[in-house]
Amino acid sequence: MDNAPSGASRPFEIASFAGSLRQGSLNRALLRAAVALAPPTLRIAIHDLAAVPLYNGDVEARAVPEPVEALRAAVRAADGLLIVTPEYNHGVPGVLKNTIDWLSRPPRGSALDGKPAAIMGASPGLTGTARGQSQLRQAFVFTNTYAMPQPEVLVARAHEKFDARGELTDAPTREFLAAFLARFAEWVARFRAPSGD
Repeated sequence: MDNAPSGASRPFEIASFAGSLRQGSLNRALLRAAVALAPPTLRIAIHDLAAVPLYNGDVEARAVPEPVEALRAAVRAADGLLIVTPEYNHGVPGVLKNTIDWLSRPPRGSALDGKPAAIMGASPGLTGTARGQSQLRQAFVFTNTYAMPQPEVLVARAHEKFDARGELTDAPTREFLAAFLARFAEWVARFRAPSGD
């Protein structure tokens, strides 16, 4: 359903995924909160990474797996990309790095090339995925992906900010996330024009 005002341009289409496979993940919950709090200028579609296999050049040479093709097509068609990353051992989780490796192929003209992106994350720790996000930004330099520099969503002590159903209940975090998404819409607008009716 089109959530833009009548007669206005359509919202920016945003492909998104969380770098965790666990259904109860705080980062998946944060992504759901982003969908709920997105401004009318953004329409966020969540993609699950469970079916994305480990990157293998031999497999790629034979045929790109269908889940990878589908994700590449979704990211390529989107106006922007929203990634929610946990932090494992001071870094990006393997499932997320693996997905970025698949999306970065082929090296010229990949789905990530020239794509405006935003990164956020949640952690029970006090640094809120800062190191993991930094690693992801480094990878995006190579893929020519335009990661929004500010503001940063680093949800610390996240287990205290979501209820048992995975709902984001902390009011300041909700307000900051909404402001972040509004800024992301402005960031995407620098690189993309929304499609007309």
